[in-house]
Amino acid sequence: MARRGALFGENGEPIAGYARVAVERGLDSAEGGLTYAVPASMDDAARPGRRVTVPLGRGSTPTTGFVLERMSELEEGLEPEKVKAILKVEDALAGLPEDLMNLAKWVAAYYVCPLGMVLQTMLPAAVKRQTGLSTKTLVRRSAFARSPELKLTKLQRAIVDAASETQWVPRKRLMEAAGAKTAGPVAKLIELGVLETREVRVVDAELESPDWSQRGATDVALMPAQRDAVDRLARTLGAFAVSLLHGVTGSGKTEVYLRLIERLRKADTRAGVIVLVPEISLTPQAVARYASRFAWESEQTNPVAVLHSGMTAAQRHAQWRRIRAGEARLVVGARSAVFAPIENLRLIIVDEEHDASYKQDQLPRYHARDVAVRRAQLAGCPVVMGSATPALESYANAMRGRFDIVSLPDRVPGARLPEVETVDLVEERRERAKADPKDQRVHLLSRRLEDLLARALDGGGQAVLLLNRRGFANYLACPDQRCGWLMQCEHCDTLMVYHLPESALRDPKSKDGGVVRCHHCLTEQRLPDACPECGKKIVLFGMGTQRVEQELRQKFPGARLLRMDADAMRSGRDFRRALWAFQTGQADVLLGTQMIAKGLDVPNVRLVGVVSADTSLNFPDFRASERTFQLIAQVSGRAGRGTHPGRVVLQTMQPGDPTIWDAAAHDYVSFARRELEVREQAGLPPSSRLARIVVRHVKKVEAFAGVTRLHQALSAAVTQLGVPVRLVPPSPCPIERIADHHRFQVLLFAERAADLQQVLTALRNVIGTVSDAHTAIDVDPVGLL
Repeated sequence: MARRGALFGENGEPIAGYARVAVERGLDSAEGGLTYAVPASMDDAARPGRRVTVPLGRGSTPTTGFVLERMSELEEGLEPEKVKAILKVEDALAGLPEDLMNLAKWVAAYYVCPLGMVLQTMLPAAVKRQTGLSTKTLVRRSAFARSPELKLTKLQRAIVDAASETQWVPRKRLMEAAGAKTAGPVAKLIELGVLETREVRVVDAELESPDWSQRGATDVALMPAQRDAVDRLARTLGAFAVSLLHGVTGSGKTEVYLRLIERLRKADTRAGVIVLVPEISLTPQAVARYASRFAWESEQTNPVAVLHSGMTAAQRHAQWRRIRAGEARLVVGARSAVFAPIENLRLIIVDEEHDASYKQDQLPRYHARDVAVRRAQLAGCPVVMGSATPALESYANAMRGRFDIVSLPDRVPGARLPEVETVDLVEERRERAKADPKDQRVHLLSRRLEDLLARALDGGGQAVLLLNRRGFANYLACPDQRCGWLMQCEHCDTLMVYHLPESALRDPKSKDGGVVRCHHCLTEQRLPDACPECGKKIVLFGMGTQRVEQELRQKFPGARLLRMDADAMRSGRDFRRALWAFQTGQADVLLGTQMIAKGLDVPNVRLVGVVSADTSLNFPDFRASERTFQLIAQVSGRAGRGTHPGRVVLQTMQPGDPTIWDAAAHDYVSFARRELEVREQAGLPPSSRLARIVVRHVKKVEAFAGVTRLHQALSAAVTQLGVPVRLVPPSPCPIERIADHHRFQVLLFAERAADLQQVLTALRNVIGTVSDAHTAIDVDPVGLL
């Protein structure tokens, strides 16, 4: 039988019951959490979802956590006098609603992560720290202000006239409205009872205002395919359903989202909507379309909230509290916005659903797209996932009838898909050498790309050039083949990359030297003067965005060039500023990595050049072809969005590769069918489900011993459960060593996710294996490097 437990806590305060708490630590205490006593003074506040501070461990270290459930009696086996009491209950707005608590339990179980760490991820750090939170005094006119017996000065009368009987305003704002230079007159009116006050807790943060100038930009004429898409998607409102909106680039998917939200809000003005976009695509251009369409509904309370990494901590806190308090009904944000505490959730939209940035690479390793589907299922609302190049998992689900598929096969009127041509770089270099044998330079831009770029710029157009590799050179070697020295990272099994200083790129006469850097552990050093083995001068091979920039400045000195990569864009704010400059015509050529491949809608872009279409094609990852197709298709879609026709040049060493063919033909369906067939024959996702466990250690022998023990435990679990799960024996990861840690992996394949979960749960229960400093469990991984 359960026991009632102690009636009084350590300080003599009566105990009102007990609570199970998931602490924000890497403790895998299962879903039940740890048991604590609830003091009577906290009885009402300590409800499920509330954040609390509890004593943890022998030292009773104050630790935060979340209440999972309340109990009137103590479970069997616990001694009442040893049950510690909750120390503090946090602000109600810093807690999580019931639906997110239920979602957290699913995320913890599915992605094999301690529940407390999932809950920690759901609540932004700015909210926990209460960044920007302060107490302010609000005032309003009292009924006594109407008394004819009042004798007020001219300034006092102005203050009373400026005050409202219905609306509370900050005292400082009232002073400014009445022209009062000191607080004395307002204080006197409060003392007389003419003004009444109340204290409120608010977050001081300057939020971005909606662009009111775009109020009228709402009467866009829909194409028949768009109207049909809106009608079909609208029929899913009110119940759980998953729809895949497959539309070519420039087909007006965003307008379909907007119209669907409009229909929903006409039927239910209190309906909550979450719109997820890839972080790098979350620009003012994308957000403004939602803000301009819906924020004008109420200038007093903006129903649109935005969550992205470029915001200050106080801004994130302010937006979270607005959402939690029910002031915001539409949330637009990146991956973590899937956890927004929005009320009355009635629709989730996942734009560019194929994007890998939806997958978190740290605990908990969740995929926001899949979490969105689960959250919608719990809420009983539909999910709409849109992309021009859907993830093969999503497309396969649509082909199997699990998702409904809605197509937008054409671009909006006035725009058409760009013409794409490929340039064989092997043949190009051979012909260039014949034309000018004295020219020994390595040209990164082909003659065809140079010619089309010159035409575009001469005609007043803009161009986008993509190379998904940053830096200047990625291959630093001794020229003597007998020596064979390569510059590798001392801490990783990867090559170092040479980076020029920005000053040297803009001024060829600059004496500033560059550095070599590891893109994995970020180790950095100066470029050696000579080969350490034989003393010969080091040569630089390979390419990166900096090398392309240097060539562009030499061949097109008059062009206004803008480079966007992780080196030039240090923050989300840098990215948005640069993108704004390009959108407003302040730059002619935009050069960058994959961050420029999506979310860019500039009508004057007449040319797109892919400097090397093979960069990711030969990666040791079964998704290499899929990523290559998506990248080429997405960046190609930046051209021809205005009245001028667009052109695309794909430079490649493998012009005969089927992936390159299909990308050049804008033929996603052919690519998907062929790739799905290859995956099915190999037993790879999406024909199967995959989990990857990586064991890492600074000692190679320890890492291998750890992965061997893990594989033995998994084999035993598979045998005992009798489930059809295939284990791939331990092997080194494709990049075996990163930051001095040796890495080995075990792969698990199964036809059903449920079978994988059985094995991982058994492993968790038997040996307590969860992701930690030495072990990383990744369910449905998107990368295998």
